[in-house]
Amino acid sequence: MTSKEMAKMAVAAMEDKKAADIKVIDISEVSVIADYFLIASGSNRNQIQAMCDEVEEKLGRAGAHVKQIEGYDGAGWILMDFGDIIVHIFDEENRLFYDLERIWRDGKSVEVSTL
Repeated sequence: MTSKEMAKMAVAAMEDKKAADIKVIDISEVSVIADYFLIASGSNRNQIQAMCDEVEEKLGRAGAHVKQIEGYDGAGWILMDFGDIIVHIFDEENRLFYDLERIWRDGKSVEVSTL
């Protein structure tokens, strides 16, 4: 499975759990850590954890297994490392504070609909 296919599947999984403001950033030309960053927001701990669970389940069934998950218990910022894609799921406060979109602005913003 390509990193683009993984990103598309992860976006669909987060959309299934009503993720807000999903952003996809192609960082393949500015970093070696991954091809895509996916950033999304949830409104509460349960929703954020449900989005994480859904992404892990859908990608896992497709053969892409998560290498590491950080922040699941607190659910203010969950980071899921799938190697080629990294999924960030935030609550609103942490997303504004860490502002990954600004930090990774050298990457290319990808329209979710074009994945």
